[in-house]
Amino acid sequence: MALNTVQRLRHLGRAVVGRLITRLLANAGPGDTAARRALVLGRRSLSSVSGDASFLAGGSAGFHRESVLPPSEAEQRDFARRLAACSSQRQLLRLLRLHGDIPSNATATVLHRLADLEGEGVGSAPEREEARSLCLGLERDADRLTDGGLCALGRALLALEGPGGAALDRVMERLEGRGPEAWNAAELAAAYRLLREGAAEGGRRQALLDAMQARALPLASRMDAAAVGELMAALVALDQSHCTPLVIALCRQAVRHTGVFTDEQLSAVLGALMHFGHGDPHLAAAVERHAPRLAFTARPETVCRVARYFGHRNILSRPVFDALAESFVYRADEYDTGQVAMQIVPLGKLGYLPPNAAEVFGKVEDILHTRFSRFQPRTLLGLLHACTLVERFPVNFVSKVFKSFFLQQLQEQGTSMDRVVLAQLTQLQMTLKLECPFYGGPGLLPKYRVKSFLVPGGSLETPVDQQLYQQVRAGLVHLLGARTCFSSRVLTPYCYTLDVEIKLDEDGYVLPANQNDSVHKRVALCVDGQRRFTQGTTRQLLGTEATKQRHLRLLGYQVVQIPFHEFEDLKNQTKVVDYLHKKIFPHSYRLSW
Repeated sequence: MALNTVQRLRHLGRAVVGRLITRLLANAGPGDTAARRALVLGRRSLSSVSGDASFLAGGSAGFHRESVLPPSEAEQRDFARRLAACSSQRQLLRLLRLHGDIPSNATATVLHRLADLEGEGVGSAPEREEARSLCLGLERDADRLTDGGLCALGRALLALEGPGGAALDRVMERLEGRGPEAWNAAELAAAYRLLREGAAEGGRRQALLDAMQARALPLASRMDAAAVGELMAALVALDQSHCTPLVIALCRQAVRHTGVFTDEQLSAVLGALMHFGHGDPHLAAAVERHAPRLAFTARPETVCRVARYFGHRNILSRPVFDALAESFVYRADEYDTGQVAMQIVPLGKLGYLPPNAAEVFGKVEDILHTRFSRFQPRTLLGLLHACTLVERFPVNFVSKVFKSFFLQQLQEQGTSMDRVVLAQLTQLQMTLKLECPFYGGPGLLPKYRVKSFLVPGGSLETPVDQQLYQQVRAGLVHLLGARTCFSSRVLTPYCYTLDVEIKLDEDGYVLPANQNDSVHKRVALCVDGQRRFTQGTTRQLLGTEATKQRHLRLLGYQVVQIPFHEFEDLKNQTKVVDYLHKKIFPHSYRLSW
């Protein structure tokens, strides 16, 4: 009977141990004579405490006392495996009765497992009381616990009593009193986990968090994968928006661990980088190297997090998205509707069609046919809009979006439709008219349409780069002879905003910008700064920008693209004017108008 755990608790107080021994003796079978004798004698003592199964091999969190012979690695692994397999408190207590020798540093792990199972609502009242007694006994003897042991105890108390418990407050006061100045990486990770899970609820413990961040910064370059993942997850959960230097340092260390991260750790790292708006090309390259493995073996949540990260950072990585697209065809049935959308939306945003695009979008169509009603309205709208950005037009499903029932569902999710939703609906309507002339279904009612796609906070157009625009404008004045020969930031009747518009008559002469008669052709200059392009080794227009230029051509505009990477090589005004001349008037040799 594995009640050596109780034997090791003799220093925790006679009352607590006595109650526990009485309960465990009552649970012992009639033949457990040796176990009963061991309980009564209580010869062994508790040597250390740990927070979870990952601490079983470390032994860094425990009591400040003499060391004892540690259990073998095989014993630690065996007990951790058996403990993780318990699905109820009754099973766990049975494990304690039957196990021959529990590793001496596994007591807190048992407490954590008991607390987790209690949180799932599967423990009986006596079993919950038993776990509480153990925790309170440890708390009363907390002065002898290491800092890591305090964190382990705090997590158990948090799971059992919630963030408002008096015992937890006393543990946190002890941690704050000791301070993190001498903590190692494992102790920092344990403390961050404790705070993330609720000990810092309501913005409390900020002074402790600040001290922990100061301690973590010099240790970041030596942290293992588990510590990096834990700190990243905690910084997001605790919304530590002022800790950018620590995020950057952890990101650099994460590059070294990309190949060994668990799904949860990689998700935590990528989620933190998106949350804090930080990107690292070295980390993106590391994820690229492991993308083929991740795409087929990682959990759906992690696969989606990878797709979201590259989409969020506008990084067009062909190895990543090709691997994700290939795995999508085989794994799509594993994904819920939200996860399906999270893998397709980045393709639309980046304007990228993978080599197996026909199979990918065929699978999307199958999912829409079979699971259409399961999609959340805004998720479905985002998915359909993303498809049109890469010239895949799910006409049958778009027609359902324009019906009153669906539009009412969109409104029911909030007080009113936001500008992004209305802009997506408007662009879907425009796409059907311009690119699907055979469409004969319902249209979008005028009250749901926007007048401009260029709005703050959720635009379908990227604002013009001001520095690049000023350089282009100066060159146009020299080329055309006057500022009045062109207009800037022109809102068209089709919701798009032109960076520069030039009007030509039937003979190709430039007309004054304010003249509307005798206009034969309109030239739309797209002054495309770096933010309108994908990042990474492959550079191309984002999906919304490519769609804008495609639509302008269909509306009759002569679209002239001025990409930043061509313009930045022009060293003087003469070269700028010559470049603009060839771009706008490629068949004319006139140098003035």
